[in-house]
Amino acid sequence: MRPRIWIIGLVIVGGIGWYLFRPELLFVNKRVSEGEVASAGASAAATVLSGQFHSVAHETRGTATVVDLGGSQRILRLTRFATSNGPDVRVYLVAAPDASDNETVTKAGFVELGVLKGNQGDQNYAIPADVDLGQYRAVTIWCRRFGVNFATAPLTPAS
Repeated sequence: MRPRIWIIGLVIVGGIGWYLFRPELLFVNKRVSEGEVASAGASAAATVLSGQFHSVAHETRGTATVVDLGGSQRILRLTRFATSNGPDVRVYLVAAPDASDNETVTKAGFVELGVLKGNQGDQNYAIPADVDLGQYRAVTIWCRRFGVNFATAPLTPAS
């Protein structure tokens, strides 16, 4: 009987470990190819902020751009974006000029824009109208399950 208990225990621990870590995601890429968003009433969207991602915990590349669509509609657009996949990965605007560690994100404060749609490709995220972009000056790709900053793009005014 004892070997059966050990096997059941190992199966339960293995299942919990798989659920928490989702190791298969390390080998699965999800590509997104969203086009640029334009407001129905806006004649020309204007890029107001942009920045390049730098890796923190995971190799990441791409550009983050804030586009004003008019009528208090703004989007964050990630282009030529690529990072690692993982469980429960989110897109945050961070109330700091940059975030090269985990602590900066958690201490400075953040606004979540949504679940990362894919770990590769072009994608758009709506920015709530009440978010002050003078305060939230960086974009972070964040693993909420483990509290890990994958990468950050400091946002600066577009020229």
